[in-house]
Amino acid sequence: MKRNNNKGFTLAELLIVVAIIAVLVAIAIPVFTSQLEKSRESTDMANVRSAYATVVTQLLEDGSGHSATVPAQQKQVGWQTSGGGNLELMSEGGASNYSYSAKASGDYTVSVDTSGNVTVN
Repeated sequence: MKRNNNKGFTLAELLIVVAIIAVLVAIAIPVFTSQLEKSRESTDMANVRSAYATVVTQLLEDGSGHSATVPAQQKQVGWQTSGGGNLELMSEGGASNYSYSAKASGDYTVSVDTSGNVTVN
């Protein structure tokens, strides 16, 4: 009696595996891009906070107004995550929030004048 020793996968089995992988990739790409945009937003928020700290420090050191330019990292206009562009400002023992719009390109300019007024454009 002759024994067949066929090892391997059939074409149908390979096509099913490829189809399952394609579905998983189709689901993963939008999730990945949204997470990537959220990380860019977080980077912009951190950079603006850092620029704010820099200009306030310069104001306290020499008493004159200063500004700092921060390049935008986001690729989409508007905040995709909750909270948006809010900068918490501390002045004279109190805290207040300053909101600003997300940019898809260009720079944020953080300015402080001699009165301590902060603007983010």
